[in-house]
Amino acid sequence: MRKNGCVKVGNTDMYYVAFGKGKKYLIVLPGLSDGLWTVKGKAWLLAGSYKHFFNDYTVYMFSRKNELPNDYSIKEMADDQAEAIKILGIEKAIVMGVSQGGMVAQLLAANYPDFVEKLILVVTAPYANGTVKNVVSRWIEMAKVGTHTELMLDTAEKVYTTEFNEKNKRFLPLLARFTKPYSYDRFLKNAYAILNFDARQDLAKIKCPTYIMAGNCDNTVGNEAPYELKEGITNSNMLIFEGLGHGLFEEDKSFYDKVLDFCNQ
Repeated sequence: MRKNGCVKVGNTDMYYVAFGKGKKYLIVLPGLSDGLWTVKGKAWLLAGSYKHFFNDYTVYMFSRKNELPNDYSIKEMADDQAEAIKILGIEKAIVMGVSQGGMVAQLLAANYPDFVEKLILVVTAPYANGTVKNVVSRWIEMAKVGTHTELMLDTAEKVYTTEFNEKNKRFLPLLARFTKPYSYDRFLKNAYAILNFDARQDLAKIKCPTYIMAGNCDNTVGNEAPYELKEGITNSNMLIFEGLGHGLFEEDKSFYDKVLDFCNQ
C-alpha cells in the first residue's frame, strides 16, 4: 500500500503519506524541511527508504498541519499530532522524530504515553541550545529576505559532511528551485517554534524504550544534545555515528536497517 491522505485537525488539514501492509505502526515526524515542502502527494517518493518495513509495519509520515497559527509551539504540534493519531484509529505506534520532528516526538511521548510504544529520536535536542539558536536564527534571517539558494547552501553546509556535499553539489541548484515556497510563512512559524522549545522538564515523563541516534559532528543541534537526552530519559539507549552530522539518516546506508532492528526488539 502507498497512500496519500489527510486528516482534519481543528479548522485545517494535516497531510500524511502511508506505505506498507503490516499490523504494527511506525509514525515518522520530519524536521524543519517540512516548512518548505510537505509530504502531500509524495507517498511514492518517500516510501523507498522504508521498503524493508512493508511486510510487518504500516508506516505513516506526517506533515505539520496546513494552517499554522501565530506563535505555534512545539507542544501544540504534539497535541495536534496526538489528535491526528486518534482520528486515524492508531492505538499504539513506534514514533520516530527527526530533528524538529524529534522535538515534537519528545512531547508526544511525554504527554500521550498511551500512544507511543517506542520512541526513536534522530539528530534532535531537548531544548534550543546555543548551536540550535545560532543556526536557526541565521536561517530565519535568510528566509525573511528570500535568499533561497543561499538558505539551501547554508543548510547543506550545516547538515551534511564535506564529502557528501562535494559529491552532490551539482544537484543543489535543482533542489533550490524545487523547494522554494510561494511564501516562507510556514517555514518561519516552524523555525520560531524551535527557538522557543525546551522539553528538559518533560524528559522524565518518557517511560517507553527510547533509541537516540546522533552524529558526533552535528553542526545543527550540537554534539552534547544526544547525551542530554540520554541523561534525561531513563529507559534509553544511544547510537553515535562517527564522522557524521545532522544528515546521517541520508548519509549512512545502514540507518534504516538500524531503525528496523530497534523496532523489532
